[in-house]
Amino acid sequence: MTDHTKSGTERKGAGFDRDALEVGIRDQVRTWIELIVEEEVAAVLGAASSVRVAETRRGYRHGTRRRTLTTSLGPTTFAMPRARLFDAGGRTTEWRSATVTRYQRRTARVDEAILGVYLSGANSRRIRSALAPLLQDGPLSKDAVSRLVGRLKDEFEQWRSRDLAAEQIRYLFLDGWYPKVRLGKRRVVVPVLVVLGVRADGRKVLLDLRLAGDESTAAWRDTVSGLVTRHLGTPVFAGIDGSPGLRAALREAWPTLAVQRCTTHKLRNVLAKAPKRLRDELAEDYRRMIYAETVTLVEQARQRFLRKWRLQCPAVVECLEEAGDELFTFLRFPRAQWKSLRTTNALERINEEFRRRTKTQASLPSQDAVLLLLFGLLRSGQIRFRAIDGWQEMKATQEAA
Repeated sequence: MTDHTKSGTERKGAGFDRDALEVGIRDQVRTWIELIVEEEVAAVLGAASSVRVAETRRGYRHGTRRRTLTTSLGPTTFAMPRARLFDAGGRTTEWRSATVTRYQRRTARVDEAILGVYLSGANSRRIRSALAPLLQDGPLSKDAVSRLVGRLKDEFEQWRSRDLAAEQIRYLFLDGWYPKVRLGKRRVVVPVLVVLGVRADGRKVLLDLRLAGDESTAAWRDTVSGLVTRHLGTPVFAGIDGSPGLRAALREAWPTLAVQRCTTHKLRNVLAKAPKRLRDELAEDYRRMIYAETVTLVEQARQRFLRKWRLQCPAVVECLEEAGDELFTFLRFPRAQWKSLRTTNALERINEEFRRRTKTQASLPSQDAVLLLLFGLLRSGQIRFRAIDGWQEMKATQEAA
């Protein structure tokens, strides 16, 4: 293996300029890549370089070839070892590295950056301009971008059709979003149906994303039936925003499902029914009812709320009673979980990250790019979920179901 390190004298002779740091870093990157692939081939062959005899030897090296790999530090050309492996029958095959795969030109992190810029509405030329410090002279064609997008689409379809039996989903949170994005020169609303699940150990997992015309019963029925087809099982709880179509679809699939109407959505609804001068007082009474410490205190605050506001603003009480007991379904679950179960705020984390990524960009190439961008954020780990509050009580909930 070539030693690419340089002495202080050699470095001084090469001069110190504004590119000296990058040149030095790339030299070290080249060294580390070669060390890693050398360790890989030695492990596969069962013998280090220059070892002529070894009991576990499974093949032989035969030179190197030049490879260029673009990492997060720019393109680096290094010596990739070549080797032949032989089997018990005496046949030989060419060794293929698992670290730097065949035809690979960029690392996964660089591909993620390219996809992110593309899904923000840039074409190949703009991608090269935006990522110039990263790509430098590294190859990037229109076909390469198309292959990356096609690969992401394939991964998204596999993810959206994956079997859910092993997830052991106990709770669901479902909502419809209407993000505004730029498509071409127009700013349009793109309806997206989102399903988040909570596993038996309390961890959250995104289950489904899909475009829809609206939040009708038919649209949600397709979503819910897709979950059933993918062997979701029978959840015990679902948090929803109040969509009649969603509620009907859930009842068709799981008649015994405990449905919780989002208390935050309902607060917005009741505030819209009251005069502005009464809204602060109304919000305080509503929160006192929803956030009471015990079931008994919640019920007492509920009765006071109804008596007071039936006199002051009957429309508020009518709006509240529309949700009925489904506004208080969370009371049937462990006290430690109330904070997580009474709203659909678990879904807002995804929505906030999506809005953050799209509010300043020029445009998206298509409506499908909305889903791909969301999936890309999830796949790259930029959207992460924590376990629900009171996850330690999940076992007790499961036994009581």
